[in-house]
Amino acid sequence: MPDEKMPHSMSPSMRFQPDLPPGRLEKSIAAGYWGDTLFAERFESAAIAALDRVAVVSENSETLAVTTLSYRHLLRLARRAAAGLVQLGIGRGDVVAMQLPNWWHYAVMYPACAYIGAVFNPLMPIFRERELEFMLGFAQTKLLVIPNSFRGFSYPAMLERLRPALPSLEHVLVADAPWQGPSSKTDHEMQSFESTLLEPRWEDDEKLMQRVVDQRPGAGDVTELMYTSGTTGQPKGVMHTANTLLCKARFAKALFGLTDDDVVYMGSPLAHQTGFMYAVVFPLIYGLKCVLQDVWDPVVAARKIQDEKCTITLGSTPFLSDLVNNPNVRDYDLSSLRLFLCAGAPIPRVLLREAARVLPDLYVMSAWGMTENGIVTATYPGDPEEKVFESDGRALPGQEVRVVDDDGHAVPSGQEGRLQSRGPTTFVGYFNLPKPHGDDQDSEWFDTGDNARMDRDGYIRITGRSKDIIIRGGENVPVVEVEELIYRHESVVDAAVVAIPDERLGERGCAFVQLKQGTSLTLDELVSFLLARKLTKTYLPERLELVSEFPRTPSGKIQKFKLREQATKMSA
Repeated sequence: MPDEKMPHSMSPSMRFQPDLPPGRLEKSIAAGYWGDTLFAERFESAAIAALDRVAVVSENSETLAVTTLSYRHLLRLARRAAAGLVQLGIGRGDVVAMQLPNWWHYAVMYPACAYIGAVFNPLMPIFRERELEFMLGFAQTKLLVIPNSFRGFSYPAMLERLRPALPSLEHVLVADAPWQGPSSKTDHEMQSFESTLLEPRWEDDEKLMQRVVDQRPGAGDVTELMYTSGTTGQPKGVMHTANTLLCKARFAKALFGLTDDDVVYMGSPLAHQTGFMYAVVFPLIYGLKCVLQDVWDPVVAARKIQDEKCTITLGSTPFLSDLVNNPNVRDYDLSSLRLFLCAGAPIPRVLLREAARVLPDLYVMSAWGMTENGIVTATYPGDPEEKVFESDGRALPGQEVRVVDDDGHAVPSGQEGRLQSRGPTTFVGYFNLPKPHGDDQDSEWFDTGDNARMDRDGYIRITGRSKDIIIRGGENVPVVEVEELIYRHESVVDAAVVAIPDERLGERGCAFVQLKQGTSLTLDELVSFLLARKLTKTYLPERLELVSEFPRTPSGKIQKFKLREQATKMSA
């Protein structure tokens, strides 16, 4: 990954400038979608109205500890954490990253950052040195929260190795680390999250609390930075504001038919936009209970849904498949679960039919969206069967989609083309990267990188991707980065990684490799080579095909569509 750093002389607030096409701000305000309301204000209002209701139920699979926070307790902790951040020198526009599993700390830290205008950056727990050095360095992250241990891995030890390469990283806080008091440190001389930020005395320090008030951001300031895999191997930092996030929540409330009695269950990672948006932002501004699960297990999920009477969840196809097809799930009563919004990969028709048979009280809603824009299209209860089974839905009220050719002209119904979207939930640019609207800066249309068809009723069907990624269980695999590492193997002449269909995960990676004469390579050897170079395990190819030569265009480019066809036939 390129070693790109922002100039240290630039103030944090100046580094995060929203990129808005002309007229977008005025148009969104005039339509009533944007305003001056902040997430922190919505959270405070919802919490005060629901002080004794449960806000978060979180189980740590490492320690087996269960944490249940009421809105009264959560509000108190969020205010303390905001003051604690200010005490540590975190200011408006500073980046606060959180590399945690689905734990209660998210519900404390995002409101705390929102109070003081810090930019919140969720990071996947699967990331290791390679990804973190780029992401933390690129954003000049000032504070990072990590687990003491998760799935047997020591995060403090990793950060100890990384710190010399990250001069901007002033604080590393370790969640759920053993500690004895405010001065305690972890084994790696890092501060404890709980004893550093959640000190009761912060609430009683009037000067400190006034500093929190003084750092209040604006509704159009960047509040969230979330990395998403790009086509060049370099992750892109998607920027959202309170305006875009609150508008997502508003649209979702209508889409879900939300009631005060709804309970959100979330097994998808909170470091993905689906998890962060609909298990942190969404429930906290509507005073709902959210039940978190940090390691996916369908039987554990079924138990939590039954015991907590969960009604709504969102996730990719594998989550739904596991709940429907695992026989041990039948031991639990899932009748409270009324809605499963499924996105991230096509939903097989047979899975939808089986879900209807096994879970008759559940409506499976097919949807499409991205980190950049949230839920854009969805199917609705009462839609004809062919729409539910064969489409990714129609645009939500307030959202727009269109399918265009290479010249940007709309194509006829049923014809494949490039999918574009626009609406008030669309992000406000990629951090420190070129403008997302390409050459036409006067246009609000965002080129999604997906190919699609649209029928006469406005329902779309994603048909493929123009961007070169694999979506494995809802996780984007940066293909170019994986290929670049494979090229470094001394036996490799050329390499290409493509997607192969998978019934449960949607897609898996298949590496096609041309070797130097007289050499050999096995999948196990390739995996060991990539792991030694710190590639995240989720990104590893799961199939290896050796070829004597690649199919190429006249200009010499590898014809990946032919490799995909070959891989699909082999996996059939």
